Amino acid sequence: MTKLPVCSKCQSKYTYIDRALFICPECGHEWSVLNQDNDSEDATINDANGQPLKDGDTVTVIKDLKIKGSSKVIKIGTKVKNIRLVDGDHDIDCKIDSIGAMKLKSIFVKKV
Repeated sequence: MTKLPVCSKCQSKYTYIDRALFICPECGHEWSVLNQDNDSEDATINDANGQPLKDGDTVTVIKDLKIKGSSKVIKIGTKVKNIRLVDGDHDIDCKIDSIGAMKLKSIFVKKV
């Protein structure tokens, strides 16, 4: 199980994660998973559930994603194999069957 941060407002240790947000049940404060201070040089990229991702993992898309400049859609539940992590806003490079090479955001996938 991953160690969740304490609430920055009330210092509660009972925080939980919901998709791309940390939530404190005691004071109701919500903050983004992406805005966490990463003091370590090797910052990890996490999926929508907070599980760390690594190169070669298989992930599943958790939301229908429209492709810019195309009429195609990546449907919910699409399995993406052999991902590669990169720096940037779209932090996953992958190849999706019937679509081709794509860049995805890690907040829209979950580890299989």
